Amino acid sequence: MPPPQKVRLGDLLIQQGLLTDEQLKKSLEEQKLTGRKLGRIFVDSGYVTEEGISQALARQLRIPFIDLKQFALQPELIKLLPEAPARRYRALVLAELPGGRLQIGASDPTDLQAYDEITRIVRREIDFAVVTESQLLSAIDRVYHRGEQITGLAKELKEELGDVPIEFGELLGLTPGAEDAPVVKLLQTVFEEAMRMRASDLHFEPQEKALRIRFRIDGVMHIQTEADAKISSAVSLRLKLMAGLDISEKRLPQDGRFNIKVRNSSVDVRISTLPTQYGESIVMRLLNQNTGLLVLDKIGMPVHALDRFRHALKRPSGMVLVTGPTGSGKTTTLYAALNELNSPEKKVITVEDPVEYRLPGLNQVQVHEKIDLSFSRVLRTVLRQDPDIVLVGEMRDQETAEIGMRAAMTGHLVLSTLHTNDVVSTPIRLLDMGVPRYMVALSVHMIIAQRLVRMICDNCREPYQPNPSEHEWLHYELADKVDAHTYQHGRGCSHCGNTGYQGRSGVYEFLEMSDTVVEAINHGDPGVFMQAARKQMNGETLRRDAVRAVLSGRTTISEAMRISNQFEE
Repeated sequence: MPPPQKVRLGDLLIQQGLLTDEQLKKSLEEQKLTGRKLGRIFVDSGYVTEEGISQALARQLRIPFIDLKQFALQPELIKLLPEAPARRYRALVLAELPGGRLQIGASDPTDLQAYDEITRIVRREIDFAVVTESQLLSAIDRVYHRGEQITGLAKELKEELGDVPIEFGELLGLTPGAEDAPVVKLLQTVFEEAMRMRASDLHFEPQEKALRIRFRIDGVMHIQTEADAKISSAVSLRLKLMAGLDISEKRLPQDGRFNIKVRNSSVDVRISTLPTQYGESIVMRLLNQNTGLLVLDKIGMPVHALDRFRHALKRPSGMVLVTGPTGSGKTTTLYAALNELNSPEKKVITVEDPVEYRLPGLNQVQVHEKIDLSFSRVLRTVLRQDPDIVLVGEMRDQETAEIGMRAAMTGHLVLSTLHTNDVVSTPIRLLDMGVPRYMVALSVHMIIAQRLVRMICDNCREPYQPNPSEHEWLHYELADKVDAHTYQHGRGCSHCGNTGYQGRSGVYEFLEMSDTVVEAINHGDPGVFMQAARKQMNGETLRRDAVRAVLSGRTTISEAMRISNQFEE
């Protein structure tokens, strides 16, 4: 392939009927004022799509257009072009062609400098193919793993520590030029990689001979790297300084939080330390403040259940409880509801520990047990603030539950969470906490139990045949219709880190407190209540919704089985 030739993009798009003379004129005027790229102005103005521009270039230059969403990237080829030049020249190695030539995906195949530099770096003849810039940048973020870089920075930190006395202020980034301190570079790279991989939690776990760094992605733990155990104390010391914790206290657990900037995103970090046999184990929950809140229509709730949920949210008073284990998405569900309820006509107050999402228009209160700012104390004051809607982060004890339920009985809509396995056990759990029976019966209007299932990656999904144990599990819900359905799984690709999954969605079960169920609570016999509740639910359990997610192609049978083990009877 000869070196690329320059193309006048505006003239090309007009020639192919994708742009008008007037649109080009307006875009050129905007380019003079803003200095932005002409192609980006076309796309942002809605004149032509990014794919349309790329395909027009491909036709003009007679080279392939490649949709990276459907393309299987090869890690061994990608490494031929390092990440820095890949980002600089907006290019990615896609394939090896006959004769040893390389096919390079580029967002601007007319860039002569990029052609020359990439040829020099890879030391091969290259042929350009056209890819869209947004797909290219997304692919670069996915495929250039920083595991090796993190390992290298950890080794650098170990060498800095050595066996001789050191200046800790310099090592930990407490002096001018802090960004060059070894531990600062290591942690910054770890945070960047965690955000790129959509990790919800970071785990630094000191072992006898290593510091293990793991990420929790879509609810499952993944080992990122193992570094020398000698760096454990320096890493924990730096993180505790960032969170304002007591660096001299290593025998007791500590909790804190701090905020960092990662790739122009503000990330709220909740940190927990725990003394272990070989040092302090540190776990951090990452909350990206730039991520928009989910809306109720997007959380995966079945339509019939969503309608019932919205009906309960329209009530002027009463309590709606969302239950499930830690990490099951309870707070996300409640904030999706608050996002819908939030309006200038309503006063909304939240009482949380910690405040996980920030939503304009809400009055959000952070509980602080150390200064006796507890859930119960805050709630008493909140009810004197004339709220319409109150969110209580968690029903932790009898006092908090009773205050919340009194609020629900006296004209307030109260939303809260509870750690129970299913909806049927929730009222029994409240009674065990010491909440009076009449309060549970009169205040609670709806209970939702939920779990999160990993969704099949859209880029590598393929048909799947259930194995015998999966077939037997499906038979419980589908009986003889198991073989009448088709099933899918993800084979694993560069888009999903070879896991076959990308993102998560919810599965749910509901219990509405009908007159029959309320009467059963007042009966006093848990067996009578459980029988009435199950009859009310009519088989719409978490397990059934998990199977429904399998049949719709959202998730795999093995994933549905994995999460259903948490609530098997």
